[in-house]
Amino acid sequence: MINEQEFIRELTNKRKQDKAFTKLLDLYQERLYWHIRKIVGTHENANDVLQNTFIRVYRSLGNFKQQSSLHTWMYRIAYNESIRFLESQKKRAYPSMNEVNDQYIEDLKADVFFDGDQAQLLLQRVLQELPERQRIVFQMKYFDDLKFKEVASITNIHESTVKTSYYAAVKYIENHITSVDFRQKINELLVNNE
Repeated sequence: MINEQEFIRELTNKRKQDKAFTKLLDLYQERLYWHIRKIVGTHENANDVLQNTFIRVYRSLGNFKQQSSLHTWMYRIAYNESIRFLESQKKRAYPSMNEVNDQYIEDLKADVFFDGDQAQLLLQRVLQELPERQRIVFQMKYFDDLKFKEVASITNIHESTVKTSYYAAVKYIENHITSVDFRQKINELLVNNE
């Protein structure tokens, strides 16, 4: 376990900064990658956003006011970079949200780094149907195992709103996964794969 205060001093010390930043990459690169990947979808997009995140972290180290943990601060930067990326993608002309969701699933299936099965693809489809805020809050809480307070700090959303968004997402997912249509889709996929 690292002493965060000492580590931050090393990160902001010009003589020790490069070595400390390499350690920071070792400690957080994989966690931030998966955090970003759940938001942006594909490996290539996640790598691009991750690179932008670490560039922003490096450039902003001198401005880190330590009002939150280093972990939370970096997650916030990764979250903001992911949202910037998604907003730039929204500028593409898609006639409907269904086409955006379908494109996301197609990109995910084509991603050589996606190792999920058909049930995971269907779960991803349900997640794509959620409003963006609910989806991101659900992913941060469920997959990243962040506390509601951390999610609130990262997303700059009030903690009670984060809880409401999370539980609304859970209810939506449960309703869709247990629906007859969803079970039929799984059965069709299983039959087609035999």
